[in-house]
Amino acid sequence: MARDGDINEPTSRFTDNRSGDVLTDDADTPPPAPRSGGGAVRALLWVLGAAALAVVVLLGVQTTGLLPEFRNPFAKEQTDRTQPALLESMQDLSRYVAAEGNFQVVVDLQNDRRNVPDWLLNQRTLFVGSGSVEAYVDFTTLTEGAIVQSADGKSVEIKLPAPQLAETNLDLEKSYVFAEERGLLNRVGDLIGGDPNRQQEVYRLAEDRITAAARDSGLNARAEENTRKMLEGLLRSLGFEQVTVTYIAP
Repeated sequence: MARDGDINEPTSRFTDNRSGDVLTDDADTPPPAPRSGGGAVRALLWVLGAAALAVVVLLGVQTTGLLPEFRNPFAKEQTDRTQPALLESMQDLSRYVAAEGNFQVVVDLQNDRRNVPDWLLNQRTLFVGSGSVEAYVDFTTLTEGAIVQSADGKSVEIKLPAPQLAETNLDLEKSYVFAEERGLLNRVGDLIGGDPNRQQEVYRLAEDRITAAARDSGLNARAEENTRKMLEGLLRSLGFEQVTVTYIAP
């Protein structure tokens, strides 16, 4: 039996008869521990801020030139393992280049098979070829009687070989493949082995077309006229009043 003096005293803990648990008064309950999620967020923000500050500092130092320039570790690099050129021959040239023609040709070359559809086996190339041809006079073929001077020294007659056309010089920097069509089997063949000399046929055809155009262009006649003017000006400056230049057909 409780004492009368203890009736008005506050009860801080008592036992729940139904569950046997000890119930604690709210006044004596300690505050809950702070969650750890807020600390992780703050730590992450500190790390990001430090990284951003480091990037800014590095960029500033690089701008001032105190550190070497940073290079992209995945940048494209080119390695040239070409061997030195080998001199095969050397010869003296005694030719006067009197004219030059520049030409352009569009080559349309197609290789296919009869009764085979183009989508299966076909090779068609549109190639724009640019090249030049020189017309020259070869002075190495001059004979002893090629230059005849008059007795009074006022006139001279020169007999020269007819101008010739040099080999066509195909300019690969100005030439390009405009379009190309290839069948399925042609593409499979390129994947397996390929043909490194596939474009050589197109190049040769372009050179042949340019050479034929140079023959019909009057380039030789221009070379004859330019050579005649050059010799007349040169010999008249030496005191000859009359200069005659004739060409001998090969």
